[in-house]
Amino acid sequence: MAERKSFLMRIDPALWGEIERWAADELRSVNGQVEFILREAIKRRGVTLSQPEDSGEAEQPQRDSAEADGASASKDS
Repeated sequence: MAERKSFLMRIDPALWGEIERWAADELRSVNGQVEFILREAIKRRGVTLSQPEDSGEAEQPQRDSAEADGASASKDS
């Protein structure tokens, strides 16, 4: 399994409670749910994460070609 990056996060208790409930609804740990939310946010920005290699190297973001060409990534406007 690829090496994982650990970090400390301070979070509002009400937000933490909602993430706990959401994680339980989707049968994930809170850590897994936070990672899922972050990955979805990265996808919406048009960034594709490469698959980690067995060497334990960190994932490197890759920009979609449309964003690399300067096209607007915002589709909600």
